[in-house]
Amino acid sequence: MERVSVLANPTSGHGNGEHAAEVAITRFHQLGIDVRAVVGRDAAHARELVDEELAAGTDAMVVVGGDGIIHLALQSLAGGDVPLGIIPAGTGNDHAREFGLPTKDPAAAADVVAAGWAETIDLGRVDRDGAPPTWFGSVMASGFDSLVSDRTNRMTWPHGRMRYNLAIVAELTKLRMLHYRLTFDDGDPIETDLTLVAFGNTRSYGGGMRICPGADRSDGLLDVTMTNSASRLKLITLFPKVFSGKHVELDEVITTRVRTARVECPGINAYADGELIGPLPVTVSAVPGALRVILPPVG
Repeated sequence: MERVSVLANPTSGHGNGEHAAEVAITRFHQLGIDVRAVVGRDAAHARELVDEELAAGTDAMVVVGGDGIIHLALQSLAGGDVPLGIIPAGTGNDHAREFGLPTKDPAAAADVVAAGWAETIDLGRVDRDGAPPTWFGSVMASGFDSLVSDRTNRMTWPHGRMRYNLAIVAELTKLRMLHYRLTFDDGDPIETDLTLVAFGNTRSYGGGMRICPGADRSDGLLDVTMTNSASRLKLITLFPKVFSGKHVELDEVITTRVRTARVECPGINAYADGELIGPLPVTVSAVPGALRVILPPVG
């Protein structure tokens, strides 16, 4: 690594992003690496700056923050040769968790980037009627989990994980089955009532919930997890098991793997990497080898 571009979100992790960026940039300088800082006024401006950096040439696009700012960077990095580096500084850090990166030590994360060991992995792609494609690295959510995200985004208090937990409790009081029309690969459409459907390129979302515990980021497939219970008690029982991935052993949970799926459910939004994509229907696909990402060296 001779030159890296650093995309920072100062507000990540309730302000931890700014400190993490300072530590990481200092470490890069100590290692003799030239750094170009990228800080946009807003998401659209940040995306423009990322595109400019990629056009100018850089050895890596290093993102300081959480899954949201990584999601932004993926829109420019997908299908290209410039690798993604990550300095974790978010609340959820699901990408960092998947890749085994140090989440509490920005200098150590910068050392991983400097070592430059990159792996080529898959990405998920969401195509929505009349909209440009959206890329994601972790999980696309639809159903109860996206209703929780809708509510979380409307709330202004509290911060962090507690806000998400309160949104879960609030949505449980309104729990209902949702009518889906699902078409997997080249199969016939399936009409069914479910609580949620999640598509995982990697295993976790929501800050460590292993909703798709068997997902392999390099198999060219998306793991699909579906739940079909409208019982509040059963869903409350299921929830703690999601953190270990044991929920897939329950009768109320159905899993499969697909290359592509058409997902239809009236009134439900799709979220990917925790970011709002938009209302269903969408087509979601696994795209093999779409991203190079810098990971801790093997061995």
